[in-house]
Amino acid sequence: MSNHELEERSQFKGAKNTPTTIYGDGGPLAPIPDDLTIPQFFFDTHHPLGSEALHERPSAWFIDDTTGREITSDQLRARIWGLANAMHIRWNFGNDDVVCIFGPNHVDYYNRLHLLTAYVLNILGIMTGANPTYTVDELVYQLKTARASALFVHPDSLPVGLAAAHKAGIPDDHVAVFDIAGKDYVGLLTLGALVMEGLVQPQSWLEPRLKPGEGKTKLALLFFSSGTTGRAKAVMIPHHSVIANVIQMKQHVNRHDANKPTAHKMYAPGDRMLGVVPFYHIYGLVACMHFFPFIGGTVVIVPKFKFDDMLRSIIRFKIDALPLVPPMAVLLCKHPLTRQYDLSCIKITIIGAAPVSAELTHHLSRVLPNSRIGQGYGMTETCTTFGFQHPFMHVGTPGSAGVMLPGTALRILKADGSWGGYNEPGQLIMTGPSMSTGYYNDPQATAETYRDGWIYSGDEGYVNEQKELFIIDRIKELIKVRGFQGLCYSYDVFPGPASADIRHDVRTVAPAELEGLLLNHPDVVDVCVVGAPDSYSGELPFAFVTLNEAMRVRVAKDLAEAQHIREVIMKYVAENTTQYKWLAGVEFVDSVPKNPSGKLLRRLLRDKLRELMKEGKVTLVQPGTQSKMRTKL
Repeated sequence: MSNHELEERSQFKGAKNTPTTIYGDGGPLAPIPDDLTIPQFFFDTHHPLGSEALHERPSAWFIDDTTGREITSDQLRARIWGLANAMHIRWNFGNDDVVCIFGPNHVDYYNRLHLLTAYVLNILGIMTGANPTYTVDELVYQLKTARASALFVHPDSLPVGLAAAHKAGIPDDHVAVFDIAGKDYVGLLTLGALVMEGLVQPQSWLEPRLKPGEGKTKLALLFFSSGTTGRAKAVMIPHHSVIANVIQMKQHVNRHDANKPTAHKMYAPGDRMLGVVPFYHIYGLVACMHFFPFIGGTVVIVPKFKFDDMLRSIIRFKIDALPLVPPMAVLLCKHPLTRQYDLSCIKITIIGAAPVSAELTHHLSRVLPNSRIGQGYGMTETCTTFGFQHPFMHVGTPGSAGVMLPGTALRILKADGSWGGYNEPGQLIMTGPSMSTGYYNDPQATAETYRDGWIYSGDEGYVNEQKELFIIDRIKELIKVRGFQGLCYSYDVFPGPASADIRHDVRTVAPAELEGLLLNHPDVVDVCVVGAPDSYSGELPFAFVTLNEAMRVRVAKDLAEAQHIREVIMKYVAENTTQYKWLAGVEFVDSVPKNPSGKLLRRLLRDKLRELMKEGKVTLVQPGTQSKMRTKL
């Protein structure tokens, strides 16, 4: 995409001045095929930037961290034909039909997950992945929003999956279970059975071919993001967007790696990445399942992340690339176990979720002296990566969220309505070849975020002359629990022994969703939910609640009763939502501040919460722990 083409995308009507468009460096963007499906691009072609045609690679795409079992492209592709044939015969599944994948980040079914994804995309179906921690109602919302006609579910998630499928109108015979060793499947349709069924039946389908340009509009993925406001929305991602982002990242890396020996490349064929990001999220799908194999690397799949296990896996598999979030970086820097391991094999470390301090970056560079250290930035709406770690700096600029990728363009809309330039803060407005095309069946939300080919991110930030991005704050009011939306990825991390659990049930929380739920509680007459800053989780939901008059009198007379009501309200949320949405605390207020039009003034309550925390009057409850919130009165 040329700079001239990017300029013509929008006139930005209504702004006070002429916009300045800032372009990513890296030279003219390499060709991006627009007539291929994602599987065709990865299995059948050899792009000039790719290490080799993936189906010709002798090395594994993935390795099971637990068993060491290797998974090659041949093993994946050998089963695609049978699955495609069976689903076409049984369900007449094909063009534009949507299948949902629902299950935890479990190694035993990862190769089946990739197989299913490749199959769905190969016959022009659409794939959506659901958070495995969802409750029945939350999964129903996603199934209905995406209009899914089939569900593949992990055995551990089967009760929720079956109940949600029933409520969403998906027939029982359109629900299939990932066949995992040691599980009982009596009376259930399994993925393995579908594959075998398809292999013994005559061929009933032909692999479709896209017309030139069709890859830019033919949907491949419906991945959910909270957008700028409200409940999660299904982001429409065509085949071309995934292919483009992989090519953009590789071209960005090549700015450093071109003509360098393998030992000095940022990424090289044969490198190994420790794969801990969730596969239902766009980052896991694009950067792990697609980008790393594209450069000739192998992803070591970790089913359940613990700090001591991470250190052992780094040594066992000689990990080259290590994706981190700030809490993990803190553990690496401060945990005494780190000193017992030689981590010199790590040559590249990427930090997502939130900016890290100069002190932490400096400390991490001492712990990992051989590693490049940088950050990245992106959204589901940008189909993952918009900014990537600096190609020439061993340690990226502290606070930077990465360098703009080749082919990207950025404009800064300042708070006063005028357009900004370098080093001027404002809303980041982005475009490029990997952008998604809108929110599925939601024209109003699409019109708010997607305007003339540009995406209004809702994030406030700035860019310097070196094209480094800096994220200041969110204009949108979402709460990023465990640190990320889009490229940013995070985990549950709690202080404790080396086996402290780090899980990947990661998502953003829409305050309006929790407020709507809390207003159904009989004791609550008004509420405002804000994000409470937390050193390990990034942010946690915190509710300011106005009680009804009778309850307010009881609470005022009895401090124990006040604490009891706080716990009742928190339990109410926990019983009705998935874990990452649980409240970290409740504070009672006489009234919730609003402007004349009725809009909640969250900023005032965020400031009040910071003061309460600073004064030691509020202690946050970490989701999933047994400790109780303690409000010091």
